[in-house]
Order: sequence, then C-alpha cells, then structure tokens
Amino acid sequence: MKGVIVGLLLAALAFGAGMYFGRSGKQEMTISSSTQGASYSGGFKAEGAAATGSITSVAGPAPTNVVVVKDGESIQAAIKAAPKGTIIRVMPGTYHETVYVDKDDIRIIGVIEAGRRAVLDGEKKLNDAILYSGNNFVAENLEIRNYKGNGIMGQAGNNFEIRNNVIAESGVYGIFPQLGQNGIVEHNVVSGIADAAIYIGMSDNILVANNDVFDSVAGIEIENSRHAIVEHNYVHNNSGGLLAFVTPGLPIKDTVDVIFRNNFVVGNNHPNFGAPGSTVSGIPAGTGILIMAADDVVIEGNIISDNKVSGIIITDHAHASNITADPESDPNSDRVKILDNVMLNNGYDTITEAKALLLADGKVGAKNLDIVRVGPSPGSCIINRHQYVTAGVSDFAECNFTNTSTTVNYLLPPVPPREIKPGERGKVVYLGICTGCHTYNGRMIGPPVQVIQALYMDNPQGLADFIAKPTKKRDDYPEMPPQDYLDPETRLAVAQYMLQVTN
Repeated sequence: MKGVIVGLLLAALAFGAGMYFGRSGKQEMTISSSTQGASYSGGFKAEGAAATGSITSVAGPAPTNVVVVKDGESIQAAIKAAPKGTIIRVMPGTYHETVYVDKDDIRIIGVIEAGRRAVLDGEKKLNDAILYSGNNFVAENLEIRNYKGNGIMGQAGNNFEIRNNVIAESGVYGIFPQLGQNGIVEHNVVSGIADAAIYIGMSDNILVANNDVFDSVAGIEIENSRHAIVEHNYVHNNSGGLLAFVTPGLPIKDTVDVIFRNNFVVGNNHPNFGAPGSTVSGIPAGTGILIMAADDVVIEGNIISDNKVSGIIITDHAHASNITADPESDPNSDRVKILDNVMLNNGYDTITEAKALLLADGKVGAKNLDIVRVGPSPGSCIINRHQYVTAGVSDFAECNFTNTSTTVNYLLPPVPPREIKPGERGKVVYLGICTGCHTYNGRMIGPPVQVIQALYMDNPQGLADFIAKPTKKRDDYPEMPPQDYLDPETRLAVAQYMLQVTN
C-alpha cells in the first residue's frame, strides 16, 4: 500500500538499521506527571478576555431584526431581502437550494421542533448548501444532506460560528471555513465526506470542539492555518482522524501552533475513498493523528485507540505521496510536542514501511505501533515515551512542560472585517474560494493553477465564463461546481488574478 510514509523501507535500508534516526541505545526511563509539571507557554499570545478563556462567542451581539422562513419558502430569498444584522429563523421542513451570504451579521438559525430540523437537501444535484463571505456569520441547528460540493463553506469571512449542525453526504468538504480569522466550529455531527469532514483552511484563531466526525476520508484537518485548538471531539471510522497539514502551493505557506487535546481518536480504519491523486488520498487508512510539515503541534490528553496503521504519524513532504514540492514551504514537521495520551491497540495491522521502521529502531517482533516519525523533525519532544511503542522518535528530547492547562483558547473579541482594497477583489476571491480546490503546482481537488494558466493565459474572459458555467473536462477530477453567484465583474477579476499568480 502506498501512503503518506511510502518509501520509508528504502530509506531504512539505505542508511542501515539503527542509523537512520540516530539511535543511541536504550534510554533511561524518565517519568513525568502531567498534572504537576509546567504548562505550555508557547503559542498565540492572547490579550484581555481571550487570555482568561471567557470568550465563547466571536460573532458579536445577536441582531434584533428577525425573519422567519417557513417550510415551502426560500431561505435565499429571505437573506437577499434582509438587511445586514438579521437573524434568519428557519422552521422545520425540507429546502432544496443553495444559500449565499455576502453581507455581514447574518445568522441562519434552524428551529428544532420535537426533534425535527430544517433540512437542506441538495438531492445530489446541487453543489453547495451554504456559502458565506460575510463577517460575523452564524449557522446553527441545520441538517444538510446530499450535496456534491460543500456543506458549509466560508469564503474570507471573519468571526464565524458553526455549531449544532448535522451534515452528511455533502460532497468534498462538510464544514470548510477558508481564509477566515476568529472562528468556532462546535457540536456538529459530520459524516460521509469525500475529503475532510471539518477542514480549516488558511485560517487563524480557531476552536474546533465537541464534534462527532465519522465515515469520512479525513476527520478534522487543520491545513495551512495558525493558532488552532482541536479538543473534545469524537473522531472515529475515518481513513485518518486528526490532521495538521501544510499543502504546498497555497498562498499561506505554513501550519503553526495547533493543539490536539482531549479527543477520542478511535478506529479510524475506513477505506480511503478520496479523489485519486489528491492529498488526502495518500492517507493510509488506519491513521489516528497525522502531522505533515506542520510546526509547533502539541498532542495531549487524547484517547487514541484501534487505529490499525499507527496512532500518530509524523512526516515531512519528502516522504508524503501526492505532494509537489514548494520551495517557499518548510517541508519538515518542526517542534512536535507529544505529551501524555492514552494509546491502545494501534498499529496492529500496519503497513510494510512502518514495520521496516520498527526493525530499524530495534523493535523486533513488535505487535503494535503507537507513534512513528520519518524525516527531520527538529526541536521535537516527548514525555513518558516508555508508555508507547514508537519508531523514529529516539532523538526527541524530554519536553520541558507536561500540559497545556494555561492555554484555554486562541479566540479573540470580534476582529475587523477582512479589508478588501480597491482593485484587490480578484485576489481575495482567489484566496477565499479558488485555493480551496487548486494549488499552484500540485494536485488538490482540481487541476493545478499552472495547468489553468496554460489553457487560458490569453483568454481571461474564457476562464471567467468557465467559472460561471463549468463543464467536466477530465475523468480523473471531480466536477467543478459553478460559481455563478459571483457577479460578472468579480468572475473576470478573479480570472485575471489567477492567470498572473506565480505561487
């Protein structure tokens, strides 16, 4: 099986058993108490209320204007008619539509009555359920099913709250805030997603908490984002459970300062059904937590069990499949910090490459594998390593802290709306929408930007027309959803910007 750590067997043989990771013999046992030691002092330095952990809402005061949408009426029509600063209450019923929110301070709140919800059903015909670019956006209490593209996608909106939703079989991404700052994703149930059930893309100051995520390729993915805490989630029966990635070729080049803590990461052994050639299609089915080229990731207090390949995999771009190098991205996972976790019955049916790493680390006859590292990972550390079956972490130092208890969250009071300067609308739309599926020189969901440039370099209007009404051109790529909700001027602006970017 070729996956994220394909090629490790050859590396182990080339360098010789026991040399590839710089083994220095059996280490003396060091026992640390997770409750008595120092607390994590790194990460985002919040101020004021954020530092005390008192922020539980980021969208600001609730609007006083309320509009009620009843079964048989249109949610989109209500939003179009509503002024900024409106709560749209959606009564139980079934709504077959795509909802676009391009104004600030809009809250779509489903009304649950005797267990019945407002259901957005795409009938496997519509691409997206909700697309928002407004700031201070809230989506609550909805049920979203049977879309081909995304359940809820943010397109450069700040101060968002997405909670208490049920999302199933909604295409590529279930919940996908892109290019946003200051967001909460909590108490959602998400399943059956072909890429990531919850995908935080190029965003900052994020809390992902108390979600139930299953039957997807990637459970919760933090990609090219900074200052995120992922806690108290139940992540099970995905191909990979929790992921912190750097995808090369995106405008934001790093993933930094992510805390995975107090999650249940259980039995993530679902067959990988990601789009062939996409980044997530390289995740070995059976991966609990995967760190790829992300820096300053802390893994603490999780219950990680019954993931057949490994509980935790730490890798770099050089050993990852379906990755095209980006010279502006650091390819290594730097300063990974593994604290106390409960790890049970992981790696019981691991892949050949991982078995070779165990052999290279002197773990002959090991029946399980909790943690495996390949590639450089400078500055990394681990406490109580004797608790785990590991390969490749013998050069990890002892961490000088044992918990993250003083880091409550990274949320802020409402931040200003993302500024769109005159002449920059094409750039912002490209960052907020196009980069969700296209990297510059590699494969993500759609073809690389370089390929698009080769096809349309002298024809921006042709690309703008395709954006509005795409046709399927390649059997090995999924169908592109139409972006006809963008006005013609914006479509042309984003086409012109896409054709001139260089990375």
